Amino acid sequence: MAETFTVEQQWPELFAQLDVAQRDNVRQTLAAGWHEGFTPTREDVENVTDYARGAIDWDEYTRRADAAARRVAGVVAAGR
Repeated sequence: MAETFTVEQQWPELFAQLDVAQRDNVRQTLAAGWHEGFTPTREDVENVTDYARGAIDWDEYTRRADAAARRVAGVVAAGR
């Protein structure tokens, strides 16, 4: 785990379209996982910021998260 939590500095373009409250919510959401040892990727941050700004709904957010988890685990859905 990195010493400092820098997702907004790493990918400022993902935060550009968020208002102050949305930015704070995204940072706190990602920081909660970071404190438990989760290191968010750009894809993780993009998914959370897209959801926070309303670009995707909950179903799309969970679809993306499930797909990312399967990739990381090396699991491919049947028929694909």
